[in-house]
Amino acid sequence: MPRSTSPDSPTLFDDGPIVPSFELELIARRAGHWPVAGADEVGRGPLAGPVVAAAVILDPERIPDGLNDSKQLTAARRERLFVEILATATVSIASSSATRIDTTDIRKASLDAMRRAICGLAVPASYVLTDGLDVPAGLSCPGKAVVKGDARSFSIAAASIVAKVTRDRMMARAGSVFPAYGFAAHAGYGTAQHRAGIEQHGPCSLHRMSFRPLRKDVV
Repeated sequence: MPRSTSPDSPTLFDDGPIVPSFELELIARRAGHWPVAGADEVGRGPLAGPVVAAAVILDPERIPDGLNDSKQLTAARRERLFVEILATATVSIASSSATRIDTTDIRKASLDAMRRAICGLAVPASYVLTDGLDVPAGLSCPGKAVVKGDARSFSIAAASIVAKVTRDRMMARAGSVFPAYGFAAHAGYGTAQHRAGIEQHGPCSLHRMSFRPLRKDVV
């Protein structure tokens, strides 16, 4: 079972704005763990498409400027940072499809994608910082879950950017294969445009049939 942890967030963090840094990575390094990877996933909420996870080991001497929670960045800034991260860091990406999400559940599928991203790093991590409440099971190294980690840790922020840009690109390509739903515009989230496409054309193979309103509950 995935390991849940209590929030790794000292009260002092709640007294002011959260600013990402490399401090959590350096704490792990001082404890004898190196390299340290950050991991995050994107795409839990959409009605269609995969959930995508990324793991990133940053080079402390080449940390890109402006790393932050991907949701706080413009699309153009995410794209620029994506290129910089891939050029300077060790990166691994994994995804869980809509079919896997439907046959397990979104939490299990997300954690499994994160596990595979971490295990796929070309340089094995000695320690992992993950965003949220869980560290995925099945890792060969210890880890810590960090609440709002993508806004606290440079490594997790980098992972969130890589996962977000990768998923957005996947959904843009999906939009050319399934043009009726406008995937490039909303990345599979339940917008009015997307729901209208489902109503008119029915779901496609990328839709998560276990999600409302696609799920047909047994009466």
